[in-house]
Amino acid sequence: MSDNELLLAMSDLLDKKLDARLRPLQDDIRGIKLDIENVIKPQIQLLAENYVPAAKRYEKASAEIQSLKADVEIIKKVVAEHSKELQKLA
Repeated sequence: MSDNELLLAMSDLLDKKLDARLRPLQDDIRGIKLDIENVIKPQIQLLAENYVPAAKRYEKASAEIQSLKADVEIIKKVVAEHSKELQKLA
């Protein structure tokens, strides 16, 4: 057997051993890719679809809450003023 034939035989043997060891890893990677595609991506998409409307509702509610706070402060002042006037009348 010549040196080239021996090197080719060794190379083939190493390739077979390497393939045998990499096959489970490739299967794991394939499984991870499938999980990402079938589970994680749809869940992220669902989160994104729900986030935008929720963010818009929050933005609108935030403005309404500020308006309500201002209204309540005015009502407090009016009630306090009316209480003082009622105390004077009593």
